[in-house]
Amino acid sequence: MNVWRYQRAVSRRLLWWGGLSIAVGAALLLGRELLQGMGIQAIAWGGIDALIAIAGRLLMRRRQVALPAPLALDVLAREARNLRRLLLINTGLDVLYVTGGVILALTLGSGNLFWRGTGWGIVVQGGFLFAFDLGHALDVPTGP
Repeated sequence: MNVWRYQRAVSRRLLWWGGLSIAVGAALLLGRELLQGMGIQAIAWGGIDALIAIAGRLLMRRRQVALPAPLALDVLAREARNLRRLLLINTGLDVLYVTGGVILALTLGSGNLFWRGTGWGIVVQGGFLFAFDLGHALDVPTGP
């Protein structure tokens, strides 16, 4: 699989996750405060993930058009390195999200179920994105 097909697959998977997060988040809003906090986070993160997936796909198409055809192996290798680097940067950010969510759940959430749900909602989203970004970064194809 070349880097372009791989990036399309990553975008498609992220879009799927975004849609699932929004749907689950909407259902969680029907619950009590803890679930509502988690639901709001699922909807917000799901929306952002969906937008990132769509923007990534559009930027990838634009980038493909801008590059000379046929693509040299060094161009494909550079694109693969750039995608891997982006995914690894995101993995580092995901660690910060999870840490922030735990802190929020344990501080503001210690006396307020909504804030506890908000914190744990961030942990769930950040935890998924950590696994998603790291797994994809380790699997970026290097060949044509």
